[in-house]
Amino acid sequence: MGLSEDQQGQAPAGRGVSRRRLLGGAVGGGAGLLVGAAGGYGTARATTSSPVSAAPDVVPFYGEHQAGVVTPTQGRLAFAAFDVVTEDVQQLAAMLGRWSAAAALMTAGQSVGPVETAPQAPPVDTGEAVGLAPGRLTVTVGFGPSLFDDRFGLADRRPAALAPLPALPGDALEEARSGGDLCVQACSDDPQVAFHVIRNFARIGRGTVVLRWSQLGFGSTASTSTAQETPRNLFGFKDGTNNLKLEDRAAIDDAVWVGEESDQAWMRGGTYAVTRRIRMHIESWDADFLADQESVIGRHKLSGAPLGGSKETDVVDLAATKGGEPVIPAAAHVRLASPHTNGGIRILRRGYSYTDGIDAKTGELDAGLFFIAFQKDAHAQFVPLQRRLGQHDALNEYITHTSSALFACPPGLRAVGDWFGKGLLGDLVS
Repeated sequence: MGLSEDQQGQAPAGRGVSRRRLLGGAVGGGAGLLVGAAGGYGTARATTSSPVSAAPDVVPFYGEHQAGVVTPTQGRLAFAAFDVVTEDVQQLAAMLGRWSAAAALMTAGQSVGPVETAPQAPPVDTGEAVGLAPGRLTVTVGFGPSLFDDRFGLADRRPAALAPLPALPGDALEEARSGGDLCVQACSDDPQVAFHVIRNFARIGRGTVVLRWSQLGFGSTASTSTAQETPRNLFGFKDGTNNLKLEDRAAIDDAVWVGEESDQAWMRGGTYAVTRRIRMHIESWDADFLADQESVIGRHKLSGAPLGGSKETDVVDLAATKGGEPVIPAAAHVRLASPHTNGGIRILRRGYSYTDGIDAKTGELDAGLFFIAFQKDAHAQFVPLQRRLGQHDALNEYITHTSSALFACPPGLRAVGDWFGKGLLGDLVS
């Protein structure tokens, strides 16, 4: 499918520009929508000679829901939060249109645009992903509570579920690592491909957004499909054995996707993402006895079986006792996180391990878990769960929560011409 006539040629981003030209969407077939250095659009042939979408490592970009939520977890993460620096809603919408076009290309294994351009002009694509397969790349975009202030007149469009998260037990949050107007989650089996998304989104958004914070992750800490083996976190334990799985459509619909209950129609089919950077005090953990580690988690370290069981998939028996004491201690993480002790609350975890060098003050490793969870209402799901964990979890001795953020991730882009935030902002830029 080629681009329509009104999408061709160059045009500056801003007021007075055709909305269809700015927000025309992504590409199809053998043509690409490019983001120029000055912020305009142009067209060119795709950078591959055959349709990349047929490759086995391509996750479809268009669909009812955004990819990167229930998609089987990939090996690497690049996550970024941005602050909007313009007060022009047209400019913001235009940038989101360019992001959408770029995401459609990159997830299909194509460049955003030419790497070799005029010698006196910056290349349209930064080039570090040229020749790399997409590695099941997904791009997920969300909006933070701070976007819904009086800059764009969006206060009455903020969902009730997007109220800022309250202070939670154990928080030691760094403001510079928390919050944000927009978020971008890029997941791929290739770290360079994931980073390529954040780098090019930052470039495309120059003058409209600034990078607030970012986090790279490796080693997914939770599987989202029954076909995946349960991964291990940096404490060496299998993590997320009982996580929601995409194959359980009823459970996913019940816990993750926003439905008719939402007070904002533009969020129906979307979900809410909570991110938490959790520093793991690895040196203290490594000095603890194995029996203590297993009591803290409530599972055997090697097999992943719950205490009292022999296989990872054994049911967590919270009623089992031995010598008058519970086999799984009262403060064990698996007990406190279990839906059976939390009124049936479930969330979809999709976190990654991280390492950010050495803490200059302590000389210890700055490493841990970049926790990501998706749910239909974080205040009804994540917040009560975290309050319980923050007050009673034996694991708290070994972790510190250093960042926190909440984002509303709208439904998926349905087809070429759709764009991130169209349901929220579309009528403001028509």
